[in-house]
Amino acid sequence: MESLEPLATVEELATYLGVPVATIYAWRYRREGPPGFRVGRHLRFRWSDVEDWITHQRHPLQTPRR
Repeated sequence: MESLEPLATVEELATYLGVPVATIYAWRYRREGPPGFRVGRHLRFRWSDVEDWITHQRHPLQTPRR
C-alpha cells in the first residue's frame, strides 16, 4: 500500500503561508485559497494542493524593457 500524504490543519497552513488563521477561512469563503476539504468537523489541506495553488498564484516574469 502506498503511503498517504499527510494533511495540513488550518493552523499549519496559516503558519506555512505566514498569514493569520482568519485569512485562510476568508479565502475559503471567497473561494480564493488552496482547496481544502472536511474530515468530519475538521478542515484539512493536501500539501500537494497547497503547492499547486502557490505555483498558480505566481505571475509570469515580465520581459525587461529596452
